[in-house]
Amino acid sequence: MDLSEIFRLSIRSITRNKTRSALTMLGIIIGVSSVILLVSLGQGLQDFVTGQFEKLGSNIIYVIPGKIGSGGFSGGPPNFSGSKLTLKHAADIAKLGGGVADAGGGTQSISSVKYRGKSMYATVVGGTGNYMKLHTISVSLGRAITETDVKLGRKVAVIGKDVITKLFGQLNPIGKEIIIGNQSLTVIGVLSDLGSAGAIGSGNDHSFIPITVATKIFGSENLQMISIKATTKEEIPIAIKQAKKYLLKQLKEDDFSVMDSSSLLSTINQILGVLTAALGGIAAISLVVGGVGIMNIMLVTVTERTKEIGLRKAVGAKPRDILIQFVIEAVVLSLLGGIIGILIGAGGALAMNSIFPTSVSLWSVSLAFGVSAIVGVIFGVAPALKASRLNPIDALRYE
Repeated sequence: MDLSEIFRLSIRSITRNKTRSALTMLGIIIGVSSVILLVSLGQGLQDFVTGQFEKLGSNIIYVIPGKIGSGGFSGGPPNFSGSKLTLKHAADIAKLGGGVADAGGGTQSISSVKYRGKSMYATVVGGTGNYMKLHTISVSLGRAITETDVKLGRKVAVIGKDVITKLFGQLNPIGKEIIIGNQSLTVIGVLSDLGSAGAIGSGNDHSFIPITVATKIFGSENLQMISIKATTKEEIPIAIKQAKKYLLKQLKEDDFSVMDSSSLLSTINQILGVLTAALGGIAAISLVVGGVGIMNIMLVTVTERTKEIGLRKAVGAKPRDILIQFVIEAVVLSLLGGIIGILIGAGGALAMNSIFPTSVSLWSVSLAFGVSAIVGVIFGVAPALKASRLNPIDALRYE
C-alpha cells in the first residue's frame, strides 16, 4: 500500500473514536505540560538568582559560615545557625587595606512587621552602617541606616515598597512607628524599587534595621554573612587571600568560607541546575505513564479491529502495511498530545510568571516534544506487531 494511503487510514481510525483518542492523549498532555512547566520554574529561578547577583556588582566577596566546597556544597551547606562570624571580624577586615576597600556584616530573618493592627511577614535584614551601600541598595525617600545608628543602637528602620503598601496604604511612612518582633522602631526611609519576584519574595518586602537592634530582636550576636568590597575586580584574589589569612587567625578553617560573587553564583546555579533536572525527571515519569496508556489503548484497539485487520489481509494488505498503520496511529496520538501539552505548559509558565519567575527554554520544549514522539514509537510497536502477525483466516473468524 502507498504510505499516504496508510496515513489516511490511520487518521480516519483516530477521528472515528474521538473520545478514546482524547483520553489516550491525556497522559502525554499531562506529561509534556508538566515537564515544560516544572523545568520553566527551575530555569526561571536560576535566571532570577543570576540577575540578583549581577545587580550586586562583580567585586563583592562573601564570607559565609560553614565550610562550603568549591564548585558545590561538597563541604556541607552554610551553617547560619552555628555562625561564629562577628561584628569585630567585619570591622577588622574593613581595616585590612590592600585589596580590601570596605567590609560590613549582616543577618536576616523572617519576622512579623506591624503597624496599628495591620501586620505582615517580611524579610528583616540587620546590617552594619555600610551594609546597604555595599550591596548597592539605595533609598527613594528619607535616609539609609548609618554607622551612628548602629553604634547608638537606634531603633530605626528602612522599609520596602511592599511593606508600605500592605501596612500604610497611601500614608507617608516616614516618622511612623512600626513593631518588628518585640521592638518598636521608627521608619526613617523607603527603599528604592528592588524588583519583584512574586511568590518567592523580592527586595521590596525587605526591612533594613541596625545590626545592633537586630541582635536583640533575633537573639543572636553572630552574623550570617560578611560582605567585602574589593578595590577593583582584578584585586578580588588578593582581597580573598587577605580575608582568609585574617580569619584563620581567629577561627578554624571549617568555620567559614570566602567566595566571590561568581564562585557563589556558580555554586548556587549548580544546585539549582540539579533541582531543575530533578523536577524535569519527576515530571517525565508521567510521560512514561502516558506511553503505557497509549500501548494499552492500542492493544484494545487491535482486539476490537481483529476482523478489519483480517479482511484487509485477505484482500492483499501485507503485515508491514498493518504494522506501519498502527505505529502511525500511536505516533500521531503521541505527537498531538505533545503539541497540546506544549501549549498548556508554555501558557501555564507564562501565566505563572506574574507570581513566580519562570523561563520557557527552547531545549525543554524540544526535549518534551521529542520524548513524546519517541514514546509513541516505543509504545506503539508492541500493539502494531500483534496486529501485523494476526492470521487473516483466524481474524476473519474472530467474534
